[in-house]
Amino acid sequence: MSADVLAPTVSGATERRVGAYTSAAHRLRYLLLLTGLILGAVAITVLLLSWGNQYEPFSEKWWRISNMRVSSLVVIALVTFCQAMATVSFQTATNNRIITPSIMGFESLYVLMQTSIVFFFGATGLVELDPFVRFLLQSTLMVLFAVLLYSWLLSGRLGNLHVMLLVGIILGTGLGALSTFMQQMLDPNEFDVLRARLFGNVGNANTDFLWFVIPVCALAGGAIWLLGRRLNVIALGADTSTNVGLNHRRQVMLILTLVSVLMAMSTSLIGPMTFLGFLVATLAYAITDTYDHRRILPVAWLLGFVVLSGAYFLLRHVFQLVDAVTIIIELIGGLVFLIVILRKGRL
Repeated sequence: MSADVLAPTVSGATERRVGAYTSAAHRLRYLLLLTGLILGAVAITVLLLSWGNQYEPFSEKWWRISNMRVSSLVVIALVTFCQAMATVSFQTATNNRIITPSIMGFESLYVLMQTSIVFFFGATGLVELDPFVRFLLQSTLMVLFAVLLYSWLLSGRLGNLHVMLLVGIILGTGLGALSTFMQQMLDPNEFDVLRARLFGNVGNANTDFLWFVIPVCALAGGAIWLLGRRLNVIALGADTSTNVGLNHRRQVMLILTLVSVLMAMSTSLIGPMTFLGFLVATLAYAITDTYDHRRILPVAWLLGFVVLSGAYFLLRHVFQLVDAVTIIIELIGGLVFLIVILRKGRL
């Protein structure tokens, strides 16, 4: 073994390396990419805070107007953090880079809960029910739904990820069909109120809950970051990870539980965003070109922030179409999804 290691050095050939980067040029390219994304995120943040602010920069009135826009930036940062961390981790745990948590029924359950409130209690039910209680209720139900689904499908003799994915898609479709049936029986005025809740929009976020959402997302996302090396092993497959001493099923269950917490926070905060996570995860895989999740995850988050905040800036301050932000993101994400499907030819 030692002779094989020394041979490249003696012969003058390129030394072989094992790590997150294939070469020094790959490492430099990643660092330049990360630096560019950070600078891009800072530039868009400054634009969003200062665009149209006619007062003297950094004066008291300037800060007063800029602080009013900080909440939108915090919401965008939280949503992109949740979507990026959850989607990359979920795709690694399921060994499938096409399926996302949104397709597994998370958003369908959110739509069903919102529809049920209006269906049974009327449009006033959304107003009379304490907003924080409603937020906690729907978040808790989504997490419980995911954990029970994973526990059931990953346990037992026939339990496996492929069955879990199939059952999750079927449940999501069934919940969506039930929601559509209930919506058709609503009064038109109540239906209009409901549709406003079901449409993912940064402006729909209740910033009064950020004191609760930020710590929860930080804990769940931080846990995924700390499990980054285990995700690298999980990506090798169940057999390989088990052979190196990792309890594959237990680790996958832990990852999926953290994913469900992040998705519950994101969906409950601004509503459904089906393809945002898929879009940023797919782009992150392509431009990082590494297996190391501790390199992929920050790039995916920064990409999500730059894409969503950039679209928010253009459609709010340039084209005056702020309500179309999520429509554009979902359209682009959906097109990327179709392109990936057509290139792979399979799920």
